[in-house]
Amino acid sequence: MADRPHLLVVEDDRDTAEMLVAYFEAQGYEVATVAWGHDAVRYVLNERAPDVILLDIRLPDMDGYEVCKQLRAHRRSENIPIIFLTERRERSDRLSGLELGAVDYITKPFDIQDLRLRVRNVLRRSKYMTLVHPVTGLPNAELVDERLRVLLMQHNWAMLTLQVSGLDAFADRYGFVARDDALRALALMMNNTATDGLTEPDSSFVGQLTDTSFIIISDVHRTNELREKLATRLRQSVNFFYPARERTTTEPRPELKFAMGVITEQAGPYLDNNALRDAGLKSLQPL
Repeated sequence: MADRPHLLVVEDDRDTAEMLVAYFEAQGYEVATVAWGHDAVRYVLNERAPDVILLDIRLPDMDGYEVCKQLRAHRRSENIPIIFLTERRERSDRLSGLELGAVDYITKPFDIQDLRLRVRNVLRRSKYMTLVHPVTGLPNAELVDERLRVLLMQHNWAMLTLQVSGLDAFADRYGFVARDDALRALALMMNNTATDGLTEPDSSFVGQLTDTSFIIISDVHRTNELREKLATRLRQSVNFFYPARERTTTEPRPELKFAMGVITEQAGPYLDNNALRDAGLKSLQPL
């Protein structure tokens, strides 16, 4: 998210649109506005993904529900918070918007101060979600970097890296829901491996290095144990990542491949976070 939050207003009523632009720009936001549903979809997918969308339901070309549905169908825009603005007050209308993934539903006329607070709260939640992976819930981005910075000042550690490939072909055949289920299963497996057999909490850390790679940071004496447990569990479980109808098929299917590697403090020194990340990825060997 940029220093100035970026807001997209999708509103065909010129007076309302101009009021929202003027108000939120005065609050320090960067605001863009469009009046048509197709223009909103085109802007988000081809120009710039905003931090929050204020979306009127009644538009000249398509209703806001359809705009929301199209945005949720694309990876680029599926997690952008959408707040519906509408004159419709029926409970069924509200439920329709929330079922499509809108984060809020505000009826007109609205209190501009109330709207400002709702937008602010949405942004705060979105900021938190950038700290964890949206599918697996594992720490990523800033939280991983923070842990790696601490690691540079510690001793007797090991970092195990796991990478999965073949997910694009997997999603093409089975859909993105199945792909996300596979990622969640891997995250659960990493967590279980890191904590299995421990009678007391230790300093182990499980995080997401990239969308398709994971790390476990632990004491160096646990390196072989973690590697062997994780490799065994992957070999035993990978068939269950596939839909039930294809677990016994002899027909070709998209193959999920795994690679694993370990680096230790003794193999350093490492200059910074990027050096640790690069070393972890370079250590990968096919399972």
